[in-house]
Amino acid sequence: MLASRYLIDKGYAILHRNWRCGHKEIDVIARDGETLVFVEVKSRRDEFYGNAYEAVTAQKIRRLISAAESYIIRNRIDMCYRFDIVTVVGTGEPYKIEHIQDAFHATW
Repeated sequence: MLASRYLIDKGYAILHRNWRCGHKEIDVIARDGETLVFVEVKSRRDEFYGNAYEAVTAQKIRRLISAAESYIIRNRIDMCYRFDIVTVVGTGEPYKIEHIQDAFHATW
């Protein structure tokens, strides 16, 4: 997975890929130092229909926050966390990768 490789190259430790909780899924769960990071990954062939990050809708954000809350409770996590988006655009090298840190916030 290109997004995971990109995050590893930036120094992140990948904890889970495609973590599921019922019908909800978190694409990547990683650690960035002392911060737990829930990552939504969006891939597109091109940007003809707009930026890939625009596909992260309010409904998707709600599902991701709900899944993250389940992960935190199940694993008794007591650390800072954030939500990032990684977009991968292209069908071959070179891919265009964009990383949006702290893309949105949970309102628990």
